[in-house]
Amino acid sequence: MIERIPASHQELIDGPYVVALSTMMPDGQPHITPVWCNRKDDYIFINVMKGFRKEKNMRLNPGISLLAFNPQNPLHNIEIRGCVVEMTEQGAVEHNDELAQLYLGKPDAKFFGDVIPAAFQSKYTPVRVKIAPMRIRIEG
Repeated sequence: MIERIPASHQELIDGPYVVALSTMMPDGQPHITPVWCNRKDDYIFINVMKGFRKEKNMRLNPGISLLAFNPQNPLHNIEIRGCVVEMTEQGAVEHNDELAQLYLGKPDAKFFGDVIPAAFQSKYTPVRVKIAPMRIRIEG
């Protein structure tokens, strides 16, 4: 059953706070990386690159955890344990641009060009990841 993110903590997911994503390695060890995210309805969306470790981990084990907090008030935080319900290349470039606009504060920002060199677009394939929150813990 999907849990709703409380209104008191939605700004931590709606950005522009960097979020820690935890996935599980094939050997059972945790893997934690910073990611950008946003939210639509009850789902959280992140973007990863095809073939990167976190993308492979989520394909092997869809259980993830996210931690977001306000750096000015770290005790105001949210931990979301969730399940990856979709991974798609369709719309992933546009989603990366949406995240770049949010996190850079520039309405015309492009991920390839403004965040990483534009030449990388021929090397990397973005994957949009849809996450269903299954358990939420909040503080502050």
